[in-house]
Amino acid sequence: MTDLEIAKQIQLRPITEIVKEFGLNPDDIEMYGKYKAKLPLNAINKEKASKSNLILVSAISPTPAGEGKTTMSIGLSEGLNRIGKKTTVVLREPSLGPVFGIKGGATGGGYSQVLPMEDINLHFTGDFSAIEKAHNLLAAIIDNNIQSKTNSLNIDARTVTWKRVMDLNDRALRNVIVGLGGTSSGVPRETGFDITAASEIMAILCLAENLADLKKRLGSIFIGYTLGKEPIYAKHLKAEGAMAVLLKDAIKPNIVQTLEGNPAIIHGGPFANIAQGTNSVIATRMGMSHSEYTVTEAGFGFDLGAEKFLDIKCQSAGLKPKAVVLTTTIRALKYHGGADIKSLTLPNVEALKNGLPNLEKHLENITKFNLPSVIAINKFLTDTDAEIAVIQEFAKAKGIAVAVAEVWKKGGEGALELAQFVVNAVESNTKEFTPLYDWKSPVKDKIETIAKEIYGAQHVEYAAKAKANLRTIANLGLEQLPVCIAKTQKSLSDNPKLLGRPTGFTITVREIEIAAGAGFLIPITGDMMRMPGLPAHPASEGMDITDDGEIIGLF
Repeated sequence: MTDLEIAKQIQLRPITEIVKEFGLNPDDIEMYGKYKAKLPLNAINKEKASKSNLILVSAISPTPAGEGKTTMSIGLSEGLNRIGKKTTVVLREPSLGPVFGIKGGATGGGYSQVLPMEDINLHFTGDFSAIEKAHNLLAAIIDNNIQSKTNSLNIDARTVTWKRVMDLNDRALRNVIVGLGGTSSGVPRETGFDITAASEIMAILCLAENLADLKKRLGSIFIGYTLGKEPIYAKHLKAEGAMAVLLKDAIKPNIVQTLEGNPAIIHGGPFANIAQGTNSVIATRMGMSHSEYTVTEAGFGFDLGAEKFLDIKCQSAGLKPKAVVLTTTIRALKYHGGADIKSLTLPNVEALKNGLPNLEKHLENITKFNLPSVIAINKFLTDTDAEIAVIQEFAKAKGIAVAVAEVWKKGGEGALELAQFVVNAVESNTKEFTPLYDWKSPVKDKIETIAKEIYGAQHVEYAAKAKANLRTIANLGLEQLPVCIAKTQKSLSDNPKLLGRPTGFTITVREIEIAAGAGFLIPITGDMMRMPGLPAHPASEGMDITDDGEIIGLF
């Protein structure tokens, strides 16, 4: 059966029952129908949260279809609950871009899903819409001030970097000109659209500690300069209050349920290749406040989402994860071992062995943060025993626990061994999480530390625009911010064609965007773009709705 067919067979429990088991009074929640709700911020208890075991689920470098981190995260949480550990899975919200594009939804798969699947994948509780509106409100205020004669800050339109956003893949909007049509229609200038998941508002929402911190961060958004070369921030436009009003509900995390009826929190949705790639601090703390174990995921491979989770989110919020589960698939290893993408379902032990260096590099990277790791083989129907044995032998030689996780096929039952290995890793670990770099280090040092230590690069080069950006960052006094590197997810390098474990390569930083409100800098490498495009045959082609309102083709 398809994921949607499996989801529709499940008799959902009322969200009030899920909330009770989570540890809250149903009267305290804000319900969005029978099966989803918003949780109050006052339900976070930092003292209790500090005692929860935070488990990060990451992955090796993925194939274009992804390797199932969300599916693995959900399955692991089910497995931990089955062995008596009160566990909550905390995930990101899906973006409509991938839903209608190539990857599909982001609610897990098979018998390892969060429900209601259709609602979560399509609009959910309106968080993305609120983020989009708050972002575009600031864009409108900026252009209005540029045109204004009586309330002008004398903004130099040439220095404004704030674009607009939309939660769809639409390459035609990457570069646009606004203000055409005469003086009554604004001042013409070049700008463009990013996808909502790449919005600084999304990053801010996911790093904010509370409503007051949200407003402070919104006011710190860097806009550009005046004609007199003075920096302009959103607070100078008096925009942060109105933006916070639009986000008053979006800041509250959402609670739903897993296919096996356990609590699941879903909140925020930044991409990991162009943003920080993790759910909100508020959602993670909420899960940790009411759970012995909290399972969360970070987008794409360990080199992207996990590095940003550990170096940005954990340092910002003072979180201390206890272990990393590295999702590994036979197909991804064969892909990185040179097998053609169309042949990944065919047995190929030789290609698999050739792809092991990619797995090895990610495992090495985990140790740089003083964290124990567990390999989770996300088993597909086409995987052979001989191929699985190769990974098991590799793990044994490295002294790393490895579990064959059949979570897609069996749900929590397929993650029992993985769950026990995770508990063992947490209980036997004597080291404490250590970030890769100090935020106070020079910007170039931070970039080069990640490029060389995590990616395996030999050199880092800076384009002329990036060098100019570095001078701007220094002039603004923002050198102490961490770096959120935008890089392809397809390779450890910034070249998507360099698969496996490339060496001796150079990372090229094209430019560095300033996300002062979010509290980080965004070095953009290679050909990365913040507005994806649709494939030749997008997933939307297979979607429809029947006359009685039943959705079909969603996956």
